[in-house]
Amino acid sequence: MLIVEHLYLTRYTMGLFPFFHDKQMWTKALEEDGEIIVKQKPMEIIEQSCLYYGASLRGRKDGARHIIGTSHKAPIAVEPTNEIFFFPTISPVNPQCVWLSHLHIRHHEHVQGGKTRITFSNGTIVELCISHHSFINQLHRTAQLRTKMNERIEARERKMMYLLYLREKEWS
Repeated sequence: MLIVEHLYLTRYTMGLFPFFHDKQMWTKALEEDGEIIVKQKPMEIIEQSCLYYGASLRGRKDGARHIIGTSHKAPIAVEPTNEIFFFPTISPVNPQCVWLSHLHIRHHEHVQGGKTRITFSNGTIVELCISHHSFINQLHRTAQLRTKMNERIEARERKMMYLLYLREKEWS
């Protein structure tokens, strides 16, 4: 298994799972093609990935609150043009918080004991200590943020194409 000091989220990252190693919190990053152990907390990976893509975590949280009106367990648009949207399973201040990529959730179902079984895009299955109702709420919040941001990005692109068309027409 690969062990690294740092990790930036990509569209191939499916989830961030905290665990303790020698009294330090590390992360098991579930990628499409395997697992990577990262010597960072999941929240540090989220924060540094936001910065890597040009925004602060605070800015991403403020943006989510403005767009979908939620601040509690808000989904994070780490990099919207590459579909990198992550959501926390519980409060992000809780050390047991798992972060999941909206892009890679293929199936989910209730499991006895207040848990949820998730199937990722590559067929990997995990069970998490989150009620199915709470999981669905988080999934829907993230879908709402993703949809609204994609609509805004597409509207901007259409406007740019129209302006280019007008400019080209003006020159001919």
